[in-house]
Amino acid sequence: MPLYLTESDINRLLTVPIAIDLLDEVFKAQAAGKAVNVPRSRIPLDKGSYNLMSSAWHEKGVVGQKSYAAAAGGIGFHVLLYGTRGEGLMAIIEANRMGQIRTGSASGLASKYMARPESSVVAVIGSGYQARTQLEAVVSALPIKTARVYSRSPEHREGFANAATTDLEIGVSAVDSVEAAVEGADVVIVVTSASEPVLLGDHVAKGVHINAAGANGWLRRELDTQAVSAANLIVTDDVDQAKIECADLMRAVEAGRLMWQQVRPLSDVVGGAISGRAFKDDVTLFESQGVALEDIAVGEWVYRQAVEQGIGTQVGS
Repeated sequence: MPLYLTESDINRLLTVPIAIDLLDEVFKAQAAGKAVNVPRSRIPLDKGSYNLMSSAWHEKGVVGQKSYAAAAGGIGFHVLLYGTRGEGLMAIIEANRMGQIRTGSASGLASKYMARPESSVVAVIGSGYQARTQLEAVVSALPIKTARVYSRSPEHREGFANAATTDLEIGVSAVDSVEAAVEGADVVIVVTSASEPVLLGDHVAKGVHINAAGANGWLRRELDTQAVSAANLIVTDDVDQAKIECADLMRAVEAGRLMWQQVRPLSDVVGGAISGRAFKDDVTLFESQGVALEDIAVGEWVYRQAVEQGIGTQVGS
């Protein structure tokens, strides 16, 4: 009988540092041909869409999917985890919190390989739900000492700065512009719901690493074409998915400022096929699309831990 795991169960079991290590392992497996990712598909609804994405991690003997209906009333995320050796459906996992952790952790992993190793200052553009684990993951991956956050709402950015200062034990300050946030930053996190670019080419300094994590639809952009063109290396967690969802890169390709052959999968960097940074002054960009490979990696670990610790509810028992 499958094990049902709730959001509360995930909070008990999964942390950002654990998720970063799991993603490191699964992207190495993908580089070695031992894991596969299938890009997200979307079925249009009257007011929203149904989304389905799947992945297999052959070494671990698991395959599965993440699905959710995004509509006006909200979003409910679930991961279904199957065994590949005759076990059938092993787990049904509520995946809102798990998705927040894995998305932030993917940016943390990219920062580990692509940012300058001495990076100490982070700029965060956006102060919503996903921004919290984005910053937490970068702090986990690099020797970060201070961060600055900007978002349109003074109340939200002040609240984010106060909470992050306490939770992460670094100095986090709220600022009143993108320019103030990015000045002198080693890593820039962009995680917004913007439809038009918020990070422009003029904001991009030499040597910076950028994590663009908020836009995964072809009508939503966070970076303008000049900012994309400033990058010496562009990486995404799935190139095929980026070709149909990443408007930042799609617009740059349409404008003739980028070729898809220049965009590399994160597995190439993590697996060692290419270096995440050739020179100190290089600008590096990670376009996070959020892929099922990440969900299955953390979902498999969460399931094993839950079985070991007696957490969760057996469905049908």
